Amino acid sequence: MSSKPTKRLLDGVDGPADLHPLNDAQLAQLAQEVREHIIDTVGEIGGHFGANLGTCELAVALHSLLDSPRDKIIWDVGHQAYPHKVLTGRRDRLETIRKYGGLAPFCSIAESEHDIIGAGHASTSIGYAVGMKEAMRHGLGDDARVVAVIGDGAMTGGVAFEAISQAGGLGTPIVVVLNDNGMSIAPNVGALSRYFNRVRLNPRLWHAREGVEGGLTKLPVGIGSKFERLGPQLKESIKAFWAPGLWWEELDWAYTGVIDGHDVRALRVALREALAAQRPVVVHIATVKGKGFAPAEDGGLEGMERWHAAKPQSILDGEPTPAVKRSGAPRPPQYTTVFGEALVAECRRDKRVIGITAAMNSGTGLNILQEAMPDRYFDVGIAEQQAILFACGLALEGARPVAAIYSTFLQRAYDQIVHDVCLQRLPIVFAMDRAGLVGDDGPTHHGAFDIAYLRCLPNIVLMAPRDEAMLVHMLHTAIAYEDGPIALRYPRGEAEGVPLPARAQVIPIGTGEILRSAAGDDPAGRVALLGYGSGVGKALDAAELLAVEGIEATVVDARFAKPIDRALVLQLAAEHELLVTVEEGVLAGGFGSAVWETLNEAGAPATRIIRIGLPDRYVTHGAPALLHEEVGFTAERIAERVASASRQSAEDVAL
Repeated sequence: MSSKPTKRLLDGVDGPADLHPLNDAQLAQLAQEVREHIIDTVGEIGGHFGANLGTCELAVALHSLLDSPRDKIIWDVGHQAYPHKVLTGRRDRLETIRKYGGLAPFCSIAESEHDIIGAGHASTSIGYAVGMKEAMRHGLGDDARVVAVIGDGAMTGGVAFEAISQAGGLGTPIVVVLNDNGMSIAPNVGALSRYFNRVRLNPRLWHAREGVEGGLTKLPVGIGSKFERLGPQLKESIKAFWAPGLWWEELDWAYTGVIDGHDVRALRVALREALAAQRPVVVHIATVKGKGFAPAEDGGLEGMERWHAAKPQSILDGEPTPAVKRSGAPRPPQYTTVFGEALVAECRRDKRVIGITAAMNSGTGLNILQEAMPDRYFDVGIAEQQAILFACGLALEGARPVAAIYSTFLQRAYDQIVHDVCLQRLPIVFAMDRAGLVGDDGPTHHGAFDIAYLRCLPNIVLMAPRDEAMLVHMLHTAIAYEDGPIALRYPRGEAEGVPLPARAQVIPIGTGEILRSAAGDDPAGRVALLGYGSGVGKALDAAELLAVEGIEATVVDARFAKPIDRALVLQLAAEHELLVTVEEGVLAGGFGSAVWETLNEAGAPATRIIRIGLPDRYVTHGAPALLHEEVGFTAERIAERVASASRQSAEDVAL
């Protein structure tokens, strides 16, 4: 058992103002207490972990100097803001984080006045900060200090650079804290990341620079004195070679760093000076992802990546709990794992196939490809736009790129999908993991919109598997398709447990499949359920419930939302009195709308249609089963709606 004082400073912190009277030593103690609170709480309930352990001193330092919420602190990415939540009145509710009805996993403007933004995607904080401060400079809102904390890989996103350029041009007086921990979820990639790593608390660079400056001025035969007379020119040239802040300085930012991000006093000194500068300032700090938790801190990149998030009950008394072996029948594989292994098989079958991820290698299953065939794997960082442009370049030279990006993150590359992929009809595969309601990460991460935002585009094919076997076939189909892009969506979590095919087969584009045929001619039984993706399983289960009530239903796996199986839809409309579409996406512009449009355009006789899907609102966070119940996406609720509509139809016929 760990020994802890009975009375913590943290217990007396109900808001940021309570930090203002504390001295540096007390603030350092408070930061450690925040860290221990996160380890104990998140280790029990699960949640984002490593990045939060790295920002404890930073959160304490910021709130000790600023007057939140008047002063604005923007956290980017928001999954490193747990210490901020603890210090802003949510200490005793941390155990509810990511739970249905509990604290949000990211910052939420509806949750606290101290949460300035509610975004969950990365690289946006500097843009927000520039807008806020410029509004203040124009007399809109109270003038205040604005700090953007950007880290955990967020600086690899291009929109951050756009905001840096604008702020430098305007001279916007904001402070950016660059939290450099060398990681996002996986290790950061790219030249910028390597640059930061070279300068992170590396005294040899500074000593080498000083040595060069001094050595040049001491050269004999008058050469040294000539170098000395060069003065500013000499220093700028040497600075251009050695200084880690030159890039920022060239864009009219003041740079300070690298600061030890776990030294509260050093942080407070640097932040105080930056806040007083009244110009764009970046404070470059170095932190350790997983600080204070040995398996993460001492486990190198592997340890930090493993402990990006903690699973429920994975830590007890500050130590990892032993892995518990599951008993009983083996669980079905995760869809993500099935996709990753299927992609490796496709790469081995076809030398043109290349996998691309945007800083989510394990989240998308591409870590399997990275290990098996690293030369066919690319990680572009948190830069979805570049991922798609990179895929375009590959495709133009004959490759078959597979961009594995979460549904919610693919939204960030929408212009590239419209303008660069679909317009040019390039054969790129969009593999969209986390389609539908993903659970604990909430509305910023739900994959609710991809069917609607992609279906309106020309030249693209949309498909979704009902199970893991169909996922294998569909990936093979997408790679074999020559006539343009294909978007393939699939859910998070366990698959259905069906056997995987020994060899993948090509599915004819735009064809559905009848899985269950209704029996009898009773009008009450003339019901057809058309499922798309995860909606197929719900439709099959609903049909079983309806059969108990004497209502026989046809069940169809549409397989494609574009092009839709027009002949099959018209056949179903002709043979059934009620069509029910089932999809785990928003209804506006979704799969159900496609069925409706198909019937209307064909001039088919009026058919009653019920569309089952996600509502026209953002759905909260929580366990998927709870969320499905909330929005009516369950077999029971579907069966209830169909039974009610069928009874009404039978009454109309009787009349």
